[in-house]
Amino acid sequence: MAEIEVFDNNYPDRDYYITHVNEEYTSVCPKTGLPDFGIITINYIPDKLCLELKALKYYFLEFRDKGIFYESVVNQILDDLVPKCHPRYMEIIGEFTTRGGMNSTVKAIHDPQKRGGFK
Repeated sequence: MAEIEVFDNNYPDRDYYITHVNEEYTSVCPKTGLPDFGIITINYIPDKLCLELKALKYYFLEFRDKGIFYESVVNQILDDLVPKCHPRYMEIIGEFTTRGGMNSTVKAIHDPQKRGGFK
């Protein structure tokens, strides 16, 4: 996978939310080999570190040819990002386009202080 990069948070004493949205997420269905499309949203409260966007873009491109289920995508992203930036709170939301008449939304949360989530 591409290296996830971070930078120092200039406001580590303040809780504030950062939202990054990738509207062009693609991967491959591991059962059919057909392309999957979706929107991946990252919401987080940084602590000492913030995610760097150019590296995040390249990280998402690594999924393009990967055979992976929706649930695994969202949880893998959370598992990859939390150890890099150690947020106070993070949620990953995957909104995947309709296939076979159904669409899916998957959300995974890292919430060590039980702050609650985005509605």
